[in-house]
Amino acid sequence: MRSEFDSELEARLVRYAEIDSQSDAASASQPSTDIQLDMSRLLVAELTEMGAQDVRLTDYGVVLASIPATAEGPVMGWCAHVDTAPQFNASGVKPVVHRGYNGGDITFADAPDLKLSPENSPYLSQKQGEDIITASGLTLLGGDDKAGVAIAMTAARHLLENPQIKHGTIRLAFTPDEEIGRGVDPRLPADFGVDFAYTFDGGKPGEIEFETFSADGAVVRVTGVSAHPGFAKDKMVNALHLVSKIVMTLPQVTMTPDTTEGTEGFIHVSEINGGSSAGEIVLIIRDFELEGLAAKGDLLRQICAAVAAGEPRAQITCEITPQYRNMRYWLEKDMTPVELVRAAVKDAGLDPVSVPIRGGTDGSRLTEMGVPCPNVFTGMQEIHGPLEWISVQDMARATQVAIALAQRAVT
Repeated sequence: MRSEFDSELEARLVRYAEIDSQSDAASASQPSTDIQLDMSRLLVAELTEMGAQDVRLTDYGVVLASIPATAEGPVMGWCAHVDTAPQFNASGVKPVVHRGYNGGDITFADAPDLKLSPENSPYLSQKQGEDIITASGLTLLGGDDKAGVAIAMTAARHLLENPQIKHGTIRLAFTPDEEIGRGVDPRLPADFGVDFAYTFDGGKPGEIEFETFSADGAVVRVTGVSAHPGFAKDKMVNALHLVSKIVMTLPQVTMTPDTTEGTEGFIHVSEINGGSSAGEIVLIIRDFELEGLAAKGDLLRQICAAVAAGEPRAQITCEITPQYRNMRYWLEKDMTPVELVRAAVKDAGLDPVSVPIRGGTDGSRLTEMGVPCPNVFTGMQEIHGPLEWISVQDMARATQVAIALAQRAVT
């Protein structure tokens, strides 16, 4: 059954997804890519046109705006991120709307051998009759998190056009660089100016997340001894051999992303760079508990030290940097924002479900920085790859939750 929001949500997601806004972890600029600002400037224009107040693009790349209050209440924030993941091609996205999904295989015009079906995405089996949006097979869709942007924008437009709906001030924040862990600038909490907030960056309808991974990043650098290969006996120390030894000494059948689930953490080798004279390993370390996170970091250091001891002519360093922390550590002290969204989900006719998220959001950093910020579903599925899809009707359910949240906060 179509809602009053379906057409707008579909149009917004298609329009936003067509804009290339991929972030880049290798870039030191802020935002990491200029193309993200194409999305941000469009949102500034759309927010201004719809009558939002205090609309601005900060010098650190965040779009901020206000929906004026129609009743006394706390100041609530809605967040979503404009960047798309760097793990897969996100240039030239061509969104495709599959109306009235028939329950079978979905094929892709630009990748004839690719198919999306209930076999490789079981939740799709529940979407018969709904309108499904995918890309064309060569790119991700970018529903992560342009679906969240579309939901927040649609809900904001609805509140602005219906002042009879009682709600407090709503603040919007559309961030860059979430996918590379740099979405929350230290200046954002003060500029946001909210009592609490919600990221719209989750999956199935009804899901509310208030527990995330704690996360560290690690870089291992290996410097060997360079020599001409023809005259290298007893001289050369091949850095890539030591890089390989470190990687192969790490856990292989446990503690990796492909061998863990639920609340199990992991060490993930995400990049290897370099040559025979110098090499680099980039890793991410994840665990729900700080003790487990620290233990995994210690294990990595121990492996590096052992390999270094076996080849004293090489130099091996291991640098571990905090990224974000489990928002549960702060939210469990005051679950009011969580209980509020649970009630809003029920108001929208859904059953609230909370499971630990095997990842993080801008809400993880905001919560750590003093802005309680649980995560709310959007409907996005199979993200960061060519099978990514979303139901327009699921997006509409999230929009209804956002509006119910605004009303709940003043009752």
